[in-house]
Amino acid sequence: MADRYPLSGISRRTLLRTTAAGLVVAPGLAACSSDDSGPELVRDRPTLPHGAAVGDPRGDGALIWARSDRPAKLIVETSPTESFTNARRFEGQMLTPDTDGTGRLRIGGLPAGQQVHYRVTLEGEGGATSEAVTGVFRTVPAEAADIRLLWSGDVVGQGWGSNPDLGGMTIFSAMAARDPHLFLHSGDAIYADGPLKESVPLPDGRIWRNVVTEPKSAVAQTLEQFRGQYAYNLLDANYRKFNGSVAQIVQWDDHETVNNWYPGGLVAEGKSYTERSMDTLAQRAWQACHEWMPLDPAEAVDGRLYRKISYGPLLDVFVLDMRTYKDANDANRSPDGKIFGPKQTQWLIEGLRDSRATWKIVANDLPLGLVVKDGEQPDTTAFEGPANADPGAPAGRETEIARVLSAIKANRVANVVWLTADVHYTAAHHYSPERAAFTDFDPFWEFVSGPLNAGAFGPSDLDGTFGPTAVFVHAPPKQNTSPMEGYQHFGEVLIDGRSRELTVDLRDAEGKSLFTQRIAPE
Repeated sequence: MADRYPLSGISRRTLLRTTAAGLVVAPGLAACSSDDSGPELVRDRPTLPHGAAVGDPRGDGALIWARSDRPAKLIVETSPTESFTNARRFEGQMLTPDTDGTGRLRIGGLPAGQQVHYRVTLEGEGGATSEAVTGVFRTVPAEAADIRLLWSGDVVGQGWGSNPDLGGMTIFSAMAARDPHLFLHSGDAIYADGPLKESVPLPDGRIWRNVVTEPKSAVAQTLEQFRGQYAYNLLDANYRKFNGSVAQIVQWDDHETVNNWYPGGLVAEGKSYTERSMDTLAQRAWQACHEWMPLDPAEAVDGRLYRKISYGPLLDVFVLDMRTYKDANDANRSPDGKIFGPKQTQWLIEGLRDSRATWKIVANDLPLGLVVKDGEQPDTTAFEGPANADPGAPAGRETEIARVLSAIKANRVANVVWLTADVHYTAAHHYSPERAAFTDFDPFWEFVSGPLNAGAFGPSDLDGTFGPTAVFVHAPPKQNTSPMEGYQHFGEVLIDGRSRELTVDLRDAEGKSLFTQRIAPE
């Protein structure tokens, strides 16, 4: 009996090749392949082919995400111990084809600051119950305590997929070994515009091999193809295990839709797209994103994405959406440019002003001062991010950045740190009015990380408007370097519960620290 929601497009050939290579296949997929052998009882039970995931934790619980291969009810049990003695039971929604079998359940009523073991099962037709998937997360502490947050982005980009010869995307296992409380996924969680080939010759004669599925063999244009991008990533055992053991805070950027997308845009002619409207693609991409990620749009300020996640008295995380409300990619010099949009800009200003947390992390999916041109546009002066390569007074999208920075200073908001990804290398940027054309702001740090499993690029030039300097950069010597070359990264923030000092480590794919910056709280 095949998966009754076959939208992930995983062929039996892929399953056999992946298993033979030693890359663990999602448990339910093997049981639900087209092979009709095996006990009827096993084949008729619902399965959890993509594991489980945790998102947006609170003091009393979190969101639990899962996917069923057929209509079934989502059941979550929790316990302070892995024995699940006296477990609490939570019943969720029916998982149906309307959402590609995906669903989420916000569980609550749990003690603050506790490690929670959870167990996900499905109840199908006639009472048939799936095998369980287990995981762990921590509820938000009520009092000051150590906090370890990881962040990065950029998964399966530029033709570099899950390589069975390397054991898959092992950077996720390296992150799991850090035992973080939170993971901030800074965007480009998929590359909907990045098809994979089974093999890619490398300059030194080696061959990069990819696990390939049908949706990952072409650019995503239909809803089913967008869904299949997320399903592909969850074939990887490292990714799936990490998903189930760390509470995530999810953003999105451009590659969830198409490279450098913006509202009202068109995909450049000559690409492999029959649907060129970026708005149409973004609508399908957003549905797949909120179906397949541990995210509830109803909990966002705008009913989509931007929101604040409070993590006890020491930390507030402000999650931005720098895609949905940005203006067109052009010369970026208009007097009223948009990167956040007016409502999100005001929300961020007021949220930072009203925050009582010691540290305020702003999760910006596009770097503030790096010059990133839109190579998809025929006009080579078109810019993709906030910066416009003019070191003078703020113009274009920089005007909204300037408004936020000025308000932070005017409202005497201390201890603001910005975390981003997007550019496929890691860096530490310090911004200061002493070096800037625009001076109405307090000095601050922005840290860049990535990619997680994609081509490595960089470094990019810095725009001098806000006075940035690159204190540290780790980037490859050539563009689109494969993950085999080692330029894959994640970042780590550690907040000390006693001293309240914040320490940032920029780490490589194995977890080795490449750069450390300690920041004392004001």
